[in-house]
Amino acid sequence: MIMAKRYDDSRQWYAIHTYSGYEEKVAESIRQRINAVDMADKIFDCIVPKEKQIQIKNGKRKVVDAKIFQGYVLVEMKLTDETWYIVRNTPGVTGFVGADTTPTPVSEQEIRKIKKRMGVEEPKHQIDFSVVDVVSIVDGPFKGFDGSIAEIDAVKGKIKVMVSMFGRDTSVELDALQVKKV
Repeated sequence: MIMAKRYDDSRQWYAIHTYSGYEEKVAESIRQRINAVDMADKIFDCIVPKEKQIQIKNGKRKVVDAKIFQGYVLVEMKLTDETWYIVRNTPGVTGFVGADTTPTPVSEQEIRKIKKRMGVEEPKHQIDFSVVDVVSIVDGPFKGFDGSIAEIDAVKGKIKVMVSMFGRDTSVELDALQVKKV
């Protein structure tokens, strides 16, 4: 085919765009297609980048594997017409990330950052509140007070709530588990 001349067929990582929520299915389909059409020498790996996060819902902490890039899968392959066609025509794939019709490889530096992020075992807090949400304090010395969220520190799992006391707003730092939405 004519297109092959545009492609760099060295082994590189490429980002493919998928329908949101189909990342795992797409990755599994690509893995199956590698074996079915004997492409293990051209398509090497397929990953859905994830990291551990702490989600706080209904007052409970839960560690979950959260997707780093919603709607994207990374594929390590040699880009040829044949590999492009196989990946592009996998159900759930909407296209490659790149300019026009030419996929752009993801830099080694970026791949290292993503893999490092995936390997980090210390989970991040995921707080399902946003600034200006009105919350009720359910635990601690300010239990029973209502206030609005002024700041969120997702790294520490802390939030600052503006509570009205004696006619003026006072900033109170709380653990995200100490409040609930009103």
